[in-house]
Amino acid sequence: MNGGIKEEFSNAWSKPNNAVVQIIIINVVIFLILLLLQIFLPASIFEEIHKHFVIPPLFDRFIFRPYTIMTYGFTHSLTGIFHILFNMYVFYIFGRLINEYLGSNKVLSLYVLGAIGGGILYLLAYNLIPTYNNSATNTLLNQPDWGMVGASAAVYAVVVAAATKMPNYTFHLLLFGPVRIKYIAFFVIVLSLVGINANSNFGGNVAHLGGALVGWIYISQLNKGTDIGSWVISFIQFVKSMFKPQPKIKVTHRSGSRRPSAKKAGKNTTEAGKTPQAEIDAILDKISEKGYESLSKDEKQKLFNASKK
Repeated sequence: MNGGIKEEFSNAWSKPNNAVVQIIIINVVIFLILLLLQIFLPASIFEEIHKHFVIPPLFDRFIFRPYTIMTYGFTHSLTGIFHILFNMYVFYIFGRLINEYLGSNKVLSLYVLGAIGGGILYLLAYNLIPTYNNSATNTLLNQPDWGMVGASAAVYAVVVAAATKMPNYTFHLLLFGPVRIKYIAFFVIVLSLVGINANSNFGGNVAHLGGALVGWIYISQLNKGTDIGSWVISFIQFVKSMFKPQPKIKVTHRSGSRRPSAKKAGKNTTEAGKTPQAEIDAILDKISEKGYESLSKDEKQKLFNASKK
């Protein structure tokens, strides 16, 4: 392959409207870095680093590491590879659907909100249900970095969001044939409920349900015209702007005033009733990034008019 692995990663990261692949890259890179640190560092030093990626179940520890409500959603178990493989595969399949129908920004918003929603429900369950609170307290006495990791809550948010938005979309599954995604979402939710009842991975299954709830709420509000994840994109754009070099302002002085010639002016104007090509291009870019539903009524009309010419 031309350019090697470095160029492939660079292209995947710089390519616009590519949130699904970018999120997968972040998860894989964090997994590999932590795996190498676990191999080469003393256990005590590794535990000190690793605990900053793990969300603890008790509030009195979480308040000292509040950022873990986000970092845990990009971290996976290091005892095997199937945890991250399964999560990233399911995310890739359903994330592409969201990306196609709603745009890349919606994928990113859903992933972040799903992780946060799963983390909040996980904390509430362990701190408000006495049986599990006692269990968590006893475990934490011997394992200071014990807690939850995994992208499952974020992935559940994407799965349920896709099933809520397009319930009858069909996947062709091995051994099962064509299955509508609303039934897939229903099955994984029931699976988590059974896991809670059987006390099997209680915290993880609670987080799954938190992510699923976020996915349903997100699409329900989006259908009403409210994007509850817009702040996620605004925050990310703000952070990105901090690392972009600011262009230098060049001040020039002119004596007198000049009017553009009629010939030049004609190039910058369009015939009455026609939408400039630059504006049409901007509308098409908006569709590619955020989906057709993000267009205003005026933008849709302009696109329709342009398509008839």
